[in-house]
Amino acid sequence: MIAGDQAKSGGASPPLPKGAKGDRDTRGRFRSGHQLGGPGNPFAQRVAQLRSMILEAVTEDDLRAVILALIKRAKDGDISAIRELLDRLVGKAPSPVLLDLQELEERKLRLAEDRQVAVRWKT
Repeated sequence: MIAGDQAKSGGASPPLPKGAKGDRDTRGRFRSGHQLGGPGNPFAQRVAQLRSMILEAVTEDDLRAVILALIKRAKDGDISAIRELLDRLVGKAPSPVLLDLQELEERKLRLAEDRQVAVRWKT
C-alpha cells in the first residue's frame, strides 16, 4: 500500500461486505480459527434433565395403565383417543391434496394433449 493510500484510509482495514462481522475476510469468507457451528439449543440440557426425571418416575405399570386407558377411550368412541392411538400405531395420515375443479380439468386436458403427442411420435 502506498503511504498516501494509507493516509486516506486512516490505516484501517478495508470495509467488510454487507452484513459481515469481524470474523470474515474481505471476500466475506470466515477467517481461519472461526468457531464452527452456533451456540446450540440453550434448553437442551434442561429438557434432558426433565426427560430423565420422567423416566425415573414412570414405571412400566404406569405406562401400561395409561395405554390401556387410551385404548378404552378409543373403544368408547372418543375421536381424539382414536386419532392418537392410530397415529402412534400406523403413523399420521398424509394431508390430502386439494384441487379445485378448474385445476382438475386443466390437468385432464394436459394429460390428453400429452397422450396425443406421444401417439404422434410413435407413428
